[in-house]
Amino acid sequence: MIRTMAILAVPGVQLLDVSGPLDVFAEANRQAGGERYRLLVIASAPGPIRSSSGVQLLPDHIIGTGAEPEIDTLLIAGAPHASQMEPEPALLDWLRAVAPGARRYGSVCSGAFLLAAAGLLDGRRVTTHWADAEQLARCYPAVTVEQDAIHLRDGRLRTAAGVTAGLDLALALVEEDLGRDIAMKVAGQLVMFFKRPGGQMQFSRKGEAQPAGRSALQEIQRWVAANPAGDHSVASLAGRMQLSPRHFARLFRSEVGLTPAAWVEAARVTAARQLLETAGTTPKQVAARCGFADADTLRRAFARHVGVTPAEYRKRHAPPQR
Repeated sequence: MIRTMAILAVPGVQLLDVSGPLDVFAEANRQAGGERYRLLVIASAPGPIRSSSGVQLLPDHIIGTGAEPEIDTLLIAGAPHASQMEPEPALLDWLRAVAPGARRYGSVCSGAFLLAAAGLLDGRRVTTHWADAEQLARCYPAVTVEQDAIHLRDGRLRTAAGVTAGLDLALALVEEDLGRDIAMKVAGQLVMFFKRPGGQMQFSRKGEAQPAGRSALQEIQRWVAANPAGDHSVASLAGRMQLSPRHFARLFRSEVGLTPAAWVEAARVTAARQLLETAGTTPKQVAARCGFADADTLRRAFARHVGVTPAEYRKRHAPPQR
C-alpha cells in the first residue's frame, strides 16, 4: 500500500514544519526498500510558497484546481504568524471537506490554529508550540490544549509541538504504519531520538518570574530574584514595604496575579535553571543556593514548573565538562 502524505503550506510557513516530516517519510521509504509514502506539498494559491526564512517551495497541488488527490494523512504546517492569520474562507472550506475524509489529519506547531479555525479541533486534546498554547486555548475554548506534550494522538487527529516536534510526530506515524523496526532505523539514520525524553516545557521560558505590579512591588520582586536563597516569607517581604503581612499578600496577589509564595518559588526555579545551564553544580548545591530546603524540594518544584527533574535538565542543557 502506498499512502499519500500531504502537507499544507501557507505563505510564510516555517520551512522545517514542512521539510522535517517529509524527510522522515522519505527516509522511511528508503528503509522499507520501496515507496510506501507518496509525498505532496499543497498550497492555497498558485505560485511558489515563500517560507519565513525566504526559501521558496514549489507546491505539488493547489486547492480548488482540478481533482483533489486521495489523501491518507493531511498535516497543516505552522508559520510564525499563524496565530494572527485570518484564513480565507475557501481554505477553511477545503479543510472541512478534506480532513474528515483522510485516514489521519493534524498539525505541526502553530498549524493547529488553522484546524481550530475550521472547527476541526473542537472537543479534542491537542498540543502546539509552548509559546502559542495559551492563545490557542483562549481563542478556542472548546479545544483542550496540553502545553507540555511533544505530540498527541486523539482518534484520527495528530498534533505536534513546535518545529522539530514535527519530526517526532512523523516518526510516530511511521511506527504506526510500518512498525517499530523501520521507525528505529529512520531515527538512527536521521540522528534523532526514537522517543524524545521529557516534554516541551523544558524549552519554554514561560512561567519564569517577571516583575509586575506597582514600582514598589517590582522592586521587591527584583530583590527576590537577585537573592533567591534569602528569607522571602510573607512577613519578611511585607516588612520591606512597611505593610502588614495580610495587606501585602492581598496587594501582591491583586497586582501580580500570584501569591507571594508562588512567585518566590517561580523565581527560585528560574535561578536554578540558570545555574544548571551554566555551572557544574549538583542539584544539592543548586537547592542551597536558590533557597530550597533540600534537593528533594527543588526536584518537586522544578518538575512542576519545567516538566523534568533538575538532573535531567542539567544533562540536556548544561555545557559539556572540560
